[in-house]
Amino acid sequence: MADTPAVLQRSRQGRAEILCLNRSDARNAMNPELSLAIENALDDIENDNEVAVVIVTGSGPVFCAGADLKVVARGEGLAINAPKGGFGGLVQRDFPKPIIAAVNGPALAGGFELVLACDLVVAAKTATFGLPEAKRGLLAAAGGPIRLARRVPLATALEIVMTGDPITAQRALELGLVNRLTDTPDQVVAEAVALAERIGENSPAAVRAGRKLTRAAAEVSEGEAWTLNAQLAAEVFRSGDAIEGATAFAEKRPPVWNS
Repeated sequence: MADTPAVLQRSRQGRAEILCLNRSDARNAMNPELSLAIENALDDIENDNEVAVVIVTGSGPVFCAGADLKVVARGEGLAINAPKGGFGGLVQRDFPKPIIAAVNGPALAGGFELVLACDLVVAAKTATFGLPEAKRGLLAAAGGPIRLARRVPLATALEIVMTGDPITAQRALELGLVNRLTDTPDQVVAEAVALAERIGENSPAAVRAGRKLTRAAAEVSEGEAWTLNAQLAAEVFRSGDAIEGATAFAEKRPPVWNS
């Protein structure tokens, strides 16, 4: 009997770890096994200094169709949530490294919520995004409505949630939900790796601090943001990277980061 293929494929290009959802026969729908596999992979990556950026993509023509409705129909939907990160092992996790979604095809329901939990998004022009839960008598409960309301105009977020209708990749780009588009699905991972390489050239301490401050600034008061700003700036200076960056610039050489 042939071995069952892993539900999550892992590979590495440079300092980018690529996590590929590998349930293409089920439209990469999320089940308990896949959620836990993503969570375990992130556990491995979190303290791996050789990895600067994580890329999440899907096998086949679909990025992720959301929760596996066969699991939900058995009354086991809550089992899809992993212990640390919830749905997909990701949507509720406070992960310290940048995550890029490389969206090769439809990202629907929980698939769109996975995308919204990532920091940056590269999508094929043929990709679509949507929260169709209302059409199925369900609630998008993996962070989609919460994150949409913070990132797009309220009327737009409400339309996406209440109609359940998908939007195109071009529309997602216009709304600021997507960073870059590719002409074809087979280009999204390469484009995401190129973006990861740009990030990986920079100081890890500065990237972590800038990411944390930017994400927090969208949710806290300006006063709280300034307090966090001072704290994170001190952490970056303590890492030594600020001095190394300035010295390398003066000496016209690539920096050697200490963090």
